[in-house]
Amino acid sequence: MTVTDFGAFIPGPWTEIPPLGSGALDGLTFVVKDLIDVAGTITGGGNPDWHGQQQPAETSAVVVERFLRAGAAMVGKTVTDELAFSLEGENEHYGTPVNPRCPDRLPGGSSSGSAVAVAAGLVDLGLGTDTGGSVRVPASFCGLYGWRPTHGRVPMTGIIPFAPSFDTVGLFARDATHLMAGACALLQTRPAEKRPVRLLLAADAFALADPEAQAPLREAAARLGGATKVEIYGGRTPEYFEAYTTLQGLDVMRSLGVFLESNPRFGATIAPRFEGARALDPVVEPQWRAWRRELAGRMHALLPPATMLLLPTTPGIAPLRFLRDAHAERFYQAALTLCSVAGLAGLPVVNLPLATLDGCPLGLSVLAGPGEDEALLAFVTSIAAAFPA
Repeated sequence: MTVTDFGAFIPGPWTEIPPLGSGALDGLTFVVKDLIDVAGTITGGGNPDWHGQQQPAETSAVVVERFLRAGAAMVGKTVTDELAFSLEGENEHYGTPVNPRCPDRLPGGSSSGSAVAVAAGLVDLGLGTDTGGSVRVPASFCGLYGWRPTHGRVPMTGIIPFAPSFDTVGLFARDATHLMAGACALLQTRPAEKRPVRLLLAADAFALADPEAQAPLREAAARLGGATKVEIYGGRTPEYFEAYTTLQGLDVMRSLGVFLESNPRFGATIAPRFEGARALDPVVEPQWRAWRRELAGRMHALLPPATMLLLPTTPGIAPLRFLRDAHAERFYQAALTLCSVAGLAGLPVVNLPLATLDGCPLGLSVLAGPGEDEALLAFVTSIAAAFPA
C-alpha cells in the first residue's frame, strides 16, 4: 500500500485502459474488482492459488466493455476478499484496504478495494459484485451509493462465479447522478423520470440494527417522508440466514468445488466458510428452494411498481479492523440477514449514505420490485438532490 491508494489496488502495476467510445460516462474513471475479467490480465479472485491456475483473460467482461464504450476510462483492478466469501473486507494475502472515512475500521467486503477507491476520490465509479451484500456493505461502511441490480438484468459473462443464483454485478459512486449514469450504461437503458413513490418501512429489520444505530437510521428514513410500517420477516428471522447460507453454500460447491479439491490456501477467516459449504447436505436443497420461492412471491407482491421498502443496510457502522470471535459472528449473522432479503428475492437495492454514527457512515437501503431498477435509481437521484450525502 502507498499513502495515496489506501491499499485499494491489487499488487503490481495498475491496469489502465482508455475509453473505447463516447457516451454518458465521458470523462469519468472507474476501477474493476479482481473477480471481473479485463483483457490481457489474470483475474486473481483475491487468492494466490486461484491466480496461479489462471491464464490472462482473452476478452474483458461485458460490464467492463459497456463502461469503456460509454466513455469511461479504467484506471486499475482492486482487491477483493477471497473469491467473494466475506463481508468484512479483509484479505490475508494482499492486505486489507483502508476505509477512508474511518481508517481504524473495516472497509466492508467483498468488493472492498472498489469501494475504497471511490470513497477516497481516486475514481468516480467502482465495479464490484454483490451476492449477499458485497457491494451494499462496503457502500454502507464507506459512505457511498451502492447499487445491486435485479438478479439477471446485468450480464455476468467474464466474472468468476461464486453463487450464481445470487450473484450480481454492482456499482459504487459518491454521486447519485454518476450512479444513475453508470447503472444505465450497465443496463443498456435510459434514465427514468422521477415519479411518486409509496414508501414502506421494514420495522422488524430496524430491530436487527445495533441499539445505538437504530435512532440515526430511523431519523434518516423519516427524512424521506412518511412510510407505512410493515414486517418482512414474519417472526421467522433465523430462517433467512439459514436459507441464504444453505443455498449460497450449495451454489458455491457447484461453482468452485473442483478448485476446492486442489486444497488451496485460504485466510484464517475464509477457510472455515468454505469448509462449511463443503459440509452441507444437498438433500435439504429442495426444501430451501421452495422456501425461497415463497419468500420471493411475498416480496414481489409487497413491492408492486411505485412501491419501495426501507431497511438498514448493515446492523451498524463498520466494526474495528480485524473483527474476530463472537463480535464477528454477531456482525456477520445480522448483516447477512438484512442483506439476504434482496438476494433471496432477486430484488434491486441501493444503499443510501444518509446517516452517520460517531462520525462514521451508516447506510440505509431502499429496495424495489423486480425489474424496477430504473425507477429505483430515479428515486435515489431525487433523494440525493434533496438530501446531499
